[in-house]
Amino acid sequence: MRFGQTLKKSIYPPWKDQYIDYAKLKHLLREDSASEGDDRPWTADDETKFCEEILNVQLEKIASFQESTFKRLEQRANATGEKLKELAPEDGKSKDDALTSKFKKIEEELDAIINDTKELKKYSSINYTAFLKIVKKHDRKRGNNYKIRPMVQMSLQKRPFNSEQGYSALLNQLSMMYFVVRQQLDDNTDPAVPSSSDVQSQSQSPEKYTAYKFWVHPDNLLEVKTYILRRLPAVVYSEPSSKSPEPQADPTLNSLYLDSPDFTLYDQKREKKENAMSLRIRWYGQLKDNPELHFEQKIVHENGTSEEKKLLIKEKYIDSFIKGEYKMEKSIQKMERQGLPEARIEAFKKTVNDIQSLIKENGLQPILRANYTRTAFQKPVDDRVRISIDTQLAFIREDCIDEDRPCRDPKSWHRRDIDSSAMSYPFSNINPGEISRFPYSVLEIKVKDDATKKQPQWVQDLMGSHLVYAAPGFSKFLQGAVSLFEDNVNDYPSWHGNLTDDIRKDPQAAWEEDQTRKAKQAENDLVIGSFIGTSQKASASFKPAVSSPVGKSYMEERMVAEERAGRRSNLDGSSASGDAGNEEDETQGSSSQGGYGTLASVFPSFSLSRYAQSRRSKSTQLPPGVTKPTQYIKDSGPLQVEPKVWLANERTFLKWQHICILLGSLAVSLYTAAGKDEIAEAMGIAYIIIAIFAGSWGYWMHYTRRQMIVDRSGKDFDNLIGPMIVSAALMVSLLLNFFFKYKQAMAKYREDELDLTNMVLANQTVKDFKIDL
Repeated sequence: MRFGQTLKKSIYPPWKDQYIDYAKLKHLLREDSASEGDDRPWTADDETKFCEEILNVQLEKIASFQESTFKRLEQRANATGEKLKELAPEDGKSKDDALTSKFKKIEEELDAIINDTKELKKYSSINYTAFLKIVKKHDRKRGNNYKIRPMVQMSLQKRPFNSEQGYSALLNQLSMMYFVVRQQLDDNTDPAVPSSSDVQSQSQSPEKYTAYKFWVHPDNLLEVKTYILRRLPAVVYSEPSSKSPEPQADPTLNSLYLDSPDFTLYDQKREKKENAMSLRIRWYGQLKDNPELHFEQKIVHENGTSEEKKLLIKEKYIDSFIKGEYKMEKSIQKMERQGLPEARIEAFKKTVNDIQSLIKENGLQPILRANYTRTAFQKPVDDRVRISIDTQLAFIREDCIDEDRPCRDPKSWHRRDIDSSAMSYPFSNINPGEISRFPYSVLEIKVKDDATKKQPQWVQDLMGSHLVYAAPGFSKFLQGAVSLFEDNVNDYPSWHGNLTDDIRKDPQAAWEEDQTRKAKQAENDLVIGSFIGTSQKASASFKPAVSSPVGKSYMEERMVAEERAGRRSNLDGSSASGDAGNEEDETQGSSSQGGYGTLASVFPSFSLSRYAQSRRSKSTQLPPGVTKPTQYIKDSGPLQVEPKVWLANERTFLKWQHICILLGSLAVSLYTAAGKDEIAEAMGIAYIIIAIFAGSWGYWMHYTRRQMIVDRSGKDFDNLIGPMIVSAALMVSLLLNFFFKYKQAMAKYREDELDLTNMVLANQTVKDFKIDL
């Protein structure tokens, strides 16, 4: 269908004069029927008129109307919220007919606001698509001298009237109020807090997950992975291939999407119609390795939940299955031979019929392929949080829409030029017009729903950080279709305009935005609690954080810890009156890392804080159903130690014995030659003691390390105590030896000097006596 006809069918009658004048722009571009045969050259005046009309007239009209209408909807929603607050139930007071009628009127007002909001979103989307369509026509026909698409895209970014996030706050507010009204009108409704419009629920019977999707800039990808790895281990995949049984950490996935030449499934999914469906063929790795292939049909229901139907099929049957010639008879016969329950066989037959009916009724054919590398994170036997990161995402055309230039062989269900040669990312051999490489990685977080509806704190910190960019409702199928078949689709997804933005955010600004959002959510939860008679304690106790936990660096934490340590040391010398006021700082500081020169920096596992002491005094509580193993996995199996490990231990023992013999020889020599020298005798005894310690220490360490090797201990083999004691003892002995020898020499020197003085005096006395005679 031509876009002009699509635009006419999408017009909302009350706003018919506020839509883009697409016909006028085509007339100025000389693309309408009235301009056929007009061979006049395109001049600068013609370009000026067109740019003036599209930028200063049409864009201003659309943006101004959208902004003013959105403000009126917000005012209506706020006014309805004030009315709703006035009807808050009082304790002990039952509902009467008058109160019920007021709630019904409010429900009608909310219905009207929601309908107008939906129409405004459709209005923004169809006009945004119209701008891109007409600009593409301009650049294709007049682009030799004038290209205005970059300028128009920049203008559209400055006026983000098609942004999905711009409507999220209003939709969430309406959802909260509508939930409150339904609680008052229907006593049998389950009092569960409604989910945000930015998330998608997925039901996998009997469990239900809430999915959040984000984009990750390449500059932040490694930091996001390391942040997640601290909490969840990476999943090691094992490709279902007969030739590649070895596990792979990051497998390559291929999703081959089917749609009609008119993109029927695309339109249903884009417009979020009831029971919108999508169909794909999915496999891991290269097709030449014979992986398992699955037909996957996804159905999105009216309540937002999704249902998936999977069908395992062999490659040789796919063509005949798409044509409806093969109805999985062999698989059905195999199930019957295995004696599977009749209900399961009938369910399998129904899945086959549903998928083939979908293909036949809509004329589906392979349209595009999504190729990407997936990294998954999940704890074993704990599926409360499941995270996947898809990198190196590329979309490739697989269609035969143009019969003169088909991208694949019409007789085959896939492109043989890709799969036969085992092409991989970045697919350099494919024509540029047949491939689109997505600039970001796609992060998906799935959290299992429980009674509390509460997410782990680290998940909340990641989702609100500067490392990720929220992309609610992002779909690889929609993105691939709009990037490869821009001329064939008549409506673009809401995130299309954000692809040209720089999704990197300032850490502080992102954190402040997240704190504001959490505070608003806490306020809404309190309002809901007051209506349904429950207290939302978790949200009511929300307290703004001091700084972003994800945005901190190691050096920043080190500086903060040192500053706290210095502040505490200064406060210790002050009066005791400040102890109570600083109790909070001391508690926070005790759990942080110590600064340089502290005991914790030398022995990281040792801490004297009250928190550490209490943790050491308590035994770790194991989860229910988990028992402490009697033997670890590392200790199972035969002992296999390399000879060099034993030889290294023996070499160290011999070195210690060598030191023992040297010191012992020195000690015996000193003691034997001492004679009547008490100092030499004492030093000989000291060296004998040091030699005995060195020999004993060497033997004890040899035995200890041998036992550690046999026990497969993961402890460090280093031990600095023995070498430090021997070194310190030798140093002290040498210093004492020098001190006592020096003292003895000085005493002898003074004695010799006194004897010399006495001798001189005696000689002088003799001389004087002789003179007197």
